[in-house]
Amino acid sequence: MTIKDLPESEEITQIRESVRRLCATFSPEYWRKLDRENAYPTDFVKALSDAGYLSVLIPEDYGGSGLPLSAAAAILEEVQRAGANGAACHAQMYIMGALLRHGSEAQKENYLPGIASGELRLQAFGVTEPTSGTDTSSIKTFARREGDRYVINGQKVWTSRAEHSDLMLLLARTTPKEEVTKRTDGLSVFIVDMREALKAGMTIKPIRTMMNHSTTEVFFDDVVVPATSLVGEEGKGFRYILSGMNAERILIAAECIGDAKWFIDKASSYANERSVFGRPIGQNQGIQFPIARAYAEMRAAELMVHEAARRFEAGEDCGEQANIAKMLAAEASWAAAEACVQTFGGFAFAEEYDVERKFRETRLYQVAPISTNLILSYVSEHVLGMPRSY
Repeated sequence: MTIKDLPESEEITQIRESVRRLCATFSPEYWRKLDRENAYPTDFVKALSDAGYLSVLIPEDYGGSGLPLSAAAAILEEVQRAGANGAACHAQMYIMGALLRHGSEAQKENYLPGIASGELRLQAFGVTEPTSGTDTSSIKTFARREGDRYVINGQKVWTSRAEHSDLMLLLARTTPKEEVTKRTDGLSVFIVDMREALKAGMTIKPIRTMMNHSTTEVFFDDVVVPATSLVGEEGKGFRYILSGMNAERILIAAECIGDAKWFIDKASSYANERSVFGRPIGQNQGIQFPIARAYAEMRAAELMVHEAARRFEAGEDCGEQANIAKMLAAEASWAAAEACVQTFGGFAFAEEYDVERKFRETRLYQVAPISTNLILSYVSEHVLGMPRSY
């Protein structure tokens, strides 16, 4: 059984088909081996980059495709739907927004062509810290201005792909918290050349997790970066990061839709093939109903993802839609994962079926990059007008 796509433009349909063909060249065993070894899918990321899929949001003037967010969403959805793991490279798409919207012309000319060609990797996003979590305004990493340079000290955590990135988009405080009127003031964004930073006091420590996510802790010990690393204006970094969050939510939601489709396809196919007590298990409503419900939840979430992307591309306010899309899609992918595990029974826990790997991977998205509870808080306050709860 193959789930039909919703109506889309011919261009998006062709992109989907091309991504499927590329993903088909990487066997399930390729992903199992990487998972066993906790290794990075270098060949897969290179193939995506060489095919131009990681540069779709970069304008043509800088070597990219200049395509809309819906194209990037379709790419990531298809990667997940193929049983692959887009977490190895998805950040490049949503990190890009800060550089595109707020970077100087010199920065764009210096970095974007190399990123578009695959020569430079922009995968690391340094925001979260051990003591701040999602309270971004409380970060302690500090960048002190000294003439034509900044000296950075601090620590980041859950900085995925740091070991496999040439550049990092870093959020650091540039004005002490006690000297600003608003907690979100005094934060600045930097584009850090990690190749140079590793020679000058930056260290990376891998974190082993329940899924192969190449995530790390990053430590800054008097790391010097040129003042030209500053993106936009000093002290306005929080709003720069915030402006890219809707794109991040939409792209992660698209990945969750891809996961849900993978689980539903896997479960429904197995339910038709597996016979117990002389009949296909898919004939039993106890098997049918959870899969059918997961399908319905996926379709509802998918519609919200498409609406959020439409509003984003039209330049409309899409905070409500982007956040709800991410929440619903993450919940739909988890419901599909649960239904798939129950359908496979004991075999779901065998590596060779890939269910246990995808089960672990998709669970993350109810927690990251923003938790379901924070999305509910956002909707409560900004959509329903209730008092701020935190």
